[in-house]
Amino acid sequence: MRPSPVSVTPAAADLLRSLREAHGPLMFHQSGGCCDGSAPMCFPAGEFRTGASDVLLAALAIEGVPEPVEFWMSASQWERWQHTTLTVDVVPGRGSGFSLEAPEGVRFLIRSHLSPPPAP
Repeated sequence: MRPSPVSVTPAAADLLRSLREAHGPLMFHQSGGCCDGSAPMCFPAGEFRTGASDVLLAALAIEGVPEPVEFWMSASQWERWQHTTLTVDVVPGRGSGFSLEAPEGVRFLIRSHLSPPPAP
């Protein structure tokens, strides 16, 4: 069985704890589109409407966050990235105006690495 394709760095976990305190339950969506959709965007859980064109990749357990943080991606992007492991990180800078971290002067980003092939 393949481990979760999504993880978070300690810095991203710290920010998620802070955002959870301010905004309640959280979720991520990455559309694979241009501009704002090229980075993972963090929303209050359920604020971004997912549909048949989206895939739930993980329900992230973050210490200090009472409920899992779901990570969604567009199915078309996951089709291209399915052989990678994704790590949610946070860096200084301006990200999406719609993502909850935008006022904090930081932005979430994805670091991807090729996953090892499945065992035979």
